[in-house]
Amino acid sequence: MTITATPFVKDGCLMVRGKVVLTEVPNNIIVSQASSGSAFLGATSAIPNSRHVFTLGVLERYKLLCLFRFKIWWMIPRYGKSGSEIPLETQLLLLEVREESAVDDGISSDSAAENTFYILFLPVLDGEFRTSLQGTHANELQFCVESGDANVQISQILEPVFVNSGDNPFQLIKNSIKILEKHKGTFSHIENKKIPAHLDWFGWCTWDAFYTEVNPQSIKEGLESFLDGGCSPKFLIIDDGWQDTLNEFRKEGEQLIEGTQFATRLVDIKENSKFKSSGSDVGCNDLHEFIDKIKEKYELKYVYVWHALTGYWGGVLPSSETMKKYNPKIVYPVQSPGNIGNLRDIIPDSLEKYGVGIIDPQKIFDFYNDLHSYLSSSGVDGVKVDAQNLIETLGSGYGGRVSLTRQYQQALEQSTSRNFKDNNLICCMSHNSDSIYSSKKSAVARASEDFMPREPTLQTLHIASVAFNSLLLGEIVVPDWDMFQSKHETAEFHGVARAIGGCAVYVSDKPGNHDFEILRRLVLPDGSILRARYAGRPTRDCLFKDPVMYGKSLLKIWNLNKLSGVIGVFNCQGAGSWPLKEATKEMASTPSSISGNMSPCDVEFIEEVAGENWNGDCAVYAFNSGSLSKLPKNRNIKVSLATLECETYTISPVRVFGQDILFAPIGLLDMYNSGGAVEAMDGNMNLSGCIIKIKGRGRGRFGAYSSSKPRSCMVDMKEEEFIYNAENGLLTVDLQGDCNLRGIEFVY
Repeated sequence: MTITATPFVKDGCLMVRGKVVLTEVPNNIIVSQASSGSAFLGATSAIPNSRHVFTLGVLERYKLLCLFRFKIWWMIPRYGKSGSEIPLETQLLLLEVREESAVDDGISSDSAAENTFYILFLPVLDGEFRTSLQGTHANELQFCVESGDANVQISQILEPVFVNSGDNPFQLIKNSIKILEKHKGTFSHIENKKIPAHLDWFGWCTWDAFYTEVNPQSIKEGLESFLDGGCSPKFLIIDDGWQDTLNEFRKEGEQLIEGTQFATRLVDIKENSKFKSSGSDVGCNDLHEFIDKIKEKYELKYVYVWHALTGYWGGVLPSSETMKKYNPKIVYPVQSPGNIGNLRDIIPDSLEKYGVGIIDPQKIFDFYNDLHSYLSSSGVDGVKVDAQNLIETLGSGYGGRVSLTRQYQQALEQSTSRNFKDNNLICCMSHNSDSIYSSKKSAVARASEDFMPREPTLQTLHIASVAFNSLLLGEIVVPDWDMFQSKHETAEFHGVARAIGGCAVYVSDKPGNHDFEILRRLVLPDGSILRARYAGRPTRDCLFKDPVMYGKSLLKIWNLNKLSGVIGVFNCQGAGSWPLKEATKEMASTPSSISGNMSPCDVEFIEEVAGENWNGDCAVYAFNSGSLSKLPKNRNIKVSLATLECETYTISPVRVFGQDILFAPIGLLDMYNSGGAVEAMDGNMNLSGCIIKIKGRGRGRFGAYSSSKPRSCMVDMKEEEFIYNAENGLLTVDLQGDCNLRGIEFVY
């Protein structure tokens, strides 16, 4: 019998690769082929409506991972084994299907992988409708389709849920997003987008340093403080607090009414009086003059400013003379049952009462273009655009949430492309499928709720949620891990995560409040960073284990550099609890230290960077301990970490040169992502011996594994001293001078 990978329904069961995935599939469910091996699930109803909930069938027996919106803005993961554990607003569902013979022997890390495959459910956009998944107490898997406009109705929907399967979960998600990109035509895969240049430079954001009290003098003090410490940012985000706004609901001399701060509206596209004060110590007359001054003095390459998708939190002020040409009006959000069925949020709840000043969709490009052209003329290089999901609540009367989101998204992308170079746009608070699958050009988006320096129980959740959310988001954007603070009890925990996240590295330190030792492990002397190639994601053996509340497992996050892999191992257990999930017995008894295994084969696709002369072994360099060992690809190293501790491992495939020289470049040993400093390597054999040539960048101790001691070392054609440790094979040379690409040669 031929087993087909393409999902189909037989005898009331959804079958994938010969396995029963769902039972009791109703007769109104429609299956249509998407591509070879994948399908769409749809449904019919007797009654047209703007919102339907359809049951797909009963889901039991399989380990599952969900990414769901726990509140309107953000996703987090959820883990389980049945349909009842799938929350409202689930936007990705991954199942693990494991054969009975899959046994984990604890020594080799790939024994189970050969007998396991994965099934992916993605609720997507179909016409004017968006889709989410949810479970019931009876273990039913349901999908909800909604337009957000009572006048936009359907009775049949054919392509709301995409289903695919594969042996590698990461390749499965990537392939699925590429199939949907081609089939739907509403968004682009990250490989087809222009990547903003700011991602490769160290940055500073004003938010946690000053919040809305930011002003030119405080920014200058912050930049001066970094300069004094010898680690200056090259990009700056001037966050909320620079715009000209008005809170109509707060009378002068009266106390703020809680909630009205979110109804504050934008009055003008130009900066507020704080940035027009010629009498300030900074001595600037306007935003343009200020930006020119700080760029020149502090050698900033990029300055971004913040604004909301609707202008400000409460939109724009309809009575403002500047705003009248955009035809704004006050509308009142209507939240979907999915949002209010999880965790309600104070912003949309407040705006339900006070309203949003929304711009006519036909005029939204004009608004963005006027705003961005003014900012560009003032020296601003890009924008961070926040509160994007609010649009989903405003679709009534505008053709629905998908239609309105798409109009705003297209206008935003068109304006940023027109007014700023390098696709300089950071999207934020945009974790709904409306935005995700309307992202044609935007290439960077925040991947989790904010870093919150004053909330100790949210630190581990931040790391875990970004890593898991990146499974989906990382195929469409470069996930932005948000700022952190370098002088914070969890600074190294956050710093390591950014180092391996493939993301921007930026902080929100207050002036004079820095840990430059941590910053120098992230930032080179020229202000550049060693950014990994992809989105940092959980390793395969972590996908179905709760890293925050299970109480027994470590979180491992993998990535690739040009010639090596990198793994960060984090103990996220016992320091916080997921929203909407009660603490468990396991969490109450979480030990102070947890042990687990780390293996070179935890790095997916490492063979792609290994080269033809890889012998299957890897050199493994541990950052904190400084230890170097050589391991077969599928062998394990034991790791033990206390809560909020982490370790970073550079995994470099060992290449064979000639008969007996084994060599693996590590990179800059004093940087968290050491291997990011290695750009290329080649080996030349001749009668007199072997020359291994490396292209590396940065300054400091540059290391490699070598099975024997070289005769000499050259850096940029000049002989340099080196140190060789015969016990572990660690070869080091000190790189001095600038951070440009260097030619390093070892002669054997």
